[in-house]
Amino acid sequence: MTKPVMSERRTSMIGALLVALGPVSMALYTPAMPELAHVFATTEPLIKITLSLYFGGFAFAQLISGPLSDALGRRRASMIFLSIFLAGSLLSALAPNVWILMAGRLIQGIGSSVGLTVSRAIVRDQYTGPQSASIMNMIGIMLAIGPAIAPTIGGLSLAAFGWQSIFLMMIGFGAAALGIVLAFMPETTTPDPDRMHLKPLLSAYRDIVTNGHFASAALTIACSVGALYALATILPFILIHTVGLSPAEYGLGMLAQTGSYLGGSLVFRQLLKSHTAEALVLPGLGFIALAAVMTFLSVALLPFSYLSIMIPVGVFAFGISFVLPHLTTAALVPFPHIAGSASAAMGFAQMGSGLVTGLISAIIGVPSLAFQYVIPGMGLIAVLSYAWHLRIVASTRHASGDTAPIDHPGA
Repeated sequence: MTKPVMSERRTSMIGALLVALGPVSMALYTPAMPELAHVFATTEPLIKITLSLYFGGFAFAQLISGPLSDALGRRRASMIFLSIFLAGSLLSALAPNVWILMAGRLIQGIGSSVGLTVSRAIVRDQYTGPQSASIMNMIGIMLAIGPAIAPTIGGLSLAAFGWQSIFLMMIGFGAAALGIVLAFMPETTTPDPDRMHLKPLLSAYRDIVTNGHFASAALTIACSVGALYALATILPFILIHTVGLSPAEYGLGMLAQTGSYLGGSLVFRQLLKSHTAEALVLPGLGFIALAAVMTFLSVALLPFSYLSIMIPVGVFAFGISFVLPHLTTAALVPFPHIAGSASAAMGFAQMGSGLVTGLISAIIGVPSLAFQYVIPGMGLIAVLSYAWHLRIVASTRHASGDTAPIDHPGA
């Protein structure tokens, strides 16, 4: 590994900014979803599809943005896709009907895909082991702040200035990200144009998805984070229509979810002083399993209220903050030469799970039933996926006689 070209702090800050682009754009938008159904005189399922298209563009475009960052470099790929994001945001702000809004959201999703792939790749380009886990945790802490306040800002902006103001804020965020990449992010890899040729590209993805360490870690992450993406399509309609919150109150109420994630990230960072990141995954999954049971029982046994919905959601988010740092590092360690492609495959699984669960929730049609069954189901699959991961790690260590954590620098 070459000497890092950015400090841990700068890598964390730029990584957090890039990775926040997608979630913030989603979180700003969700308070407006019920209102947009009235604005465009359309149905709620059709408005939900605008979010599904965003997920779809985000998920599938990563399969291009990741290899493109390997081929052209992290900087150039970021500039290209951030420009696409800005174009989609402008189209959405000017949308005269729901069909143009759908197109704008799809283009936004395509553009924002670079944030997830490049943010992880620039960490893997420069760091592994405890340093990598620490940076991933710091990215998680800073990432929590943006989505934590985004629904609140979105709800207040919607009430004060109308739905177009939400997309204008996205334009501002995208422009700021592009400016910071241009001014402060040096290239962290050696570009290899051959990576975009079809045969090496398909070969790289085959190697990635057939690697057991990667597949099991990525599936655990996808199902954990995918549950939060599913909640983005469910919670606005439960909390606004069923519980009776206003869009502004909904925005404030979502602080419980992202605040829990932020709190978990801070606790995780303190525990890193005496525990490995690997050792903290199981407690995190314990919180996720507990939240899954609480979610099912809250709908089955309790009347709908803000607390009956958001307490299980907060516990789920708290658990996720323990799971992501180690498993993200463990999934990328085998692929230093194609970190962008590996990050893209992980992001595809992550956003793809959000797309699938969002579509399942839309098909179910009743938000409360989707909440009761989809969220616990994702938590269960995450736990089973990590059990698979542990078997692979144990088998690998037994074969090599190695007892070091899988994200050890020497791995």
